Amino acid sequence: MAKGLFNSLRLLVIFVVALSASLSQAQNAGFHNAPASAKAAKNPLAGQNPAAGGPSYQQLCASCHGDKGQGSGNIPALKKDRLGAVSSGELFWFITKGDLSNGMPSWAQLPETQRWQIVNYVKALGSAQVANAAPKSSDSSAGAKVDAPPPTPPFTDFRYEKPGTVRKITLKDLPPPFQSKSAGNGPKVVARPPNAWPQVPAGFKVDLYADGLDNPRLIRRAPNGDLFVAQTDANSIKIFRGINSQGKPELISEYATGLKEPFGIAFYPPGPNPQWVYIGNINSVVRIPYQNGDLKARTKPQHIADLPGGGGHTTRDVQFSLDGKKMWVSVGSASNVDDPDTTPDEKLRADILEFNPDGSGMRIYAYGIRNAVGLAVDQKTGELWCSVNERDGLGDNLVPDYITHVQDGGFYGWPWWYMGGHQDPRHPGKRPELKDKVITPDVILHPHNASLQLTFYDGKQFPAEYHDDIFAAEHGSWNRGVRVGYELIRIPRHQSGRASGEYEDFMTGFVIDNTRVWGRPVGVAPAADGSLMVTDDGSNSIWRITYVGGGK
Repeated sequence: MAKGLFNSLRLLVIFVVALSASLSQAQNAGFHNAPASAKAAKNPLAGQNPAAGGPSYQQLCASCHGDKGQGSGNIPALKKDRLGAVSSGELFWFITKGDLSNGMPSWAQLPETQRWQIVNYVKALGSAQVANAAPKSSDSSAGAKVDAPPPTPPFTDFRYEKPGTVRKITLKDLPPPFQSKSAGNGPKVVARPPNAWPQVPAGFKVDLYADGLDNPRLIRRAPNGDLFVAQTDANSIKIFRGINSQGKPELISEYATGLKEPFGIAFYPPGPNPQWVYIGNINSVVRIPYQNGDLKARTKPQHIADLPGGGGHTTRDVQFSLDGKKMWVSVGSASNVDDPDTTPDEKLRADILEFNPDGSGMRIYAYGIRNAVGLAVDQKTGELWCSVNERDGLGDNLVPDYITHVQDGGFYGWPWWYMGGHQDPRHPGKRPELKDKVITPDVILHPHNASLQLTFYDGKQFPAEYHDDIFAAEHGSWNRGVRVGYELIRIPRHQSGRASGEYEDFMTGFVIDNTRVWGRPVGVAPAADGSLMVTDDGSNSIWRITYVGGGK
């Protein structure tokens, strides 16, 4: 493939990424400020078979969005409920005009027919008309050769991720923006190869606890030991109880259905006898009456608080302060780098919000946090911690994801600044008064890791040195030339209650090559017996890590 065409294909992938981040803004008047004439524009290919756009989609877009538009990494799925209210004309206008601030170039140079075919195909995703247009995933294709040289430490990539490897990235390690080109390199998720298995440090073992799930995401342990798992795409929550002699659940029950892209799960009040389970939907917090041991929801969910819904990041985690007086909810940005001062869709986004448990008293607890996917509370200190996906588009090694404790009123940079007062070049000269307020996180992770849920290890099965350490799931990159992440990491706290900045590759082995992966860690929680459970929405599984001894 000619170099010019190859670069064009990469840019088109970036276009679809930017498009997906904005699709659900369709409820708002003027999709991306599209003029009324765009909304009213007639589709010249209306009524034609949308499968005609399949080859273009599969060749140009599926590497990021998946064969069937299921999404990958930070890229939302192309769901019909988000596309339905956007007219074909608005989508065509957006493709043609572009939005460079969010990584989407103008594609006016593409033939009009090709642009309309892509619009038709994307809007038909999930329908019978295009059901057979996507090729079946396979792990038998030739591997993608990586011609890139070894990464310059402290940066890495999947070729060098190995359990037990300790890493530390500091502010002085950060390169200037645009040192490398921004890549569109989403993974092709395939079936697990016969000899593939997650790898962990010596002395630990991984077993398959459950499989056949439907997009398992966040996992939380109830006070009685049950494991609650959010199946976001299925709009449901399942319960997994116990571990039998074969290492499988003793019982599985569907706890709640009919939710709205659920993610966060929290039990209230904190302590051994909760009365409610709270759930973070994409656009609200709801709660269900709960007593220890419940396997089915007692009632329909009760609405507690509205949240900004729609485009961009859709995960909403929920946690309570130790005294039960406050509820924290994470709400990610609607975009990669839009200015909240001028973009209404960013209102109350890229924030951690605080409420009273009944949903009243909302205020912004911390801000400038692009996408705090996971929240956790240190049970010893009461500090709130979060795991954050930072922005894309500045190169392979910018901007780092991070894990940090969260300060009340703290500002963490997005979108004008990042990591200790570095200005985003896409917002030159803006908000200079905030430069010195940018908080440097406790742990700087590898850029584009896509860090999701985190947890404090409170079990007794692992050696004592692991107690109170942080474990976090890294879903893996899409915006990097050579992929990185796709692992579980450990943040040692050395029984001090503080993180000193380093992190360790703990469970790896999910990447086949620079095109294909078979697993993507999302959630992590200690089970009642002290083993560690990890959800994986690539293989739709839950993995169980145990300590068997002999490692150290």
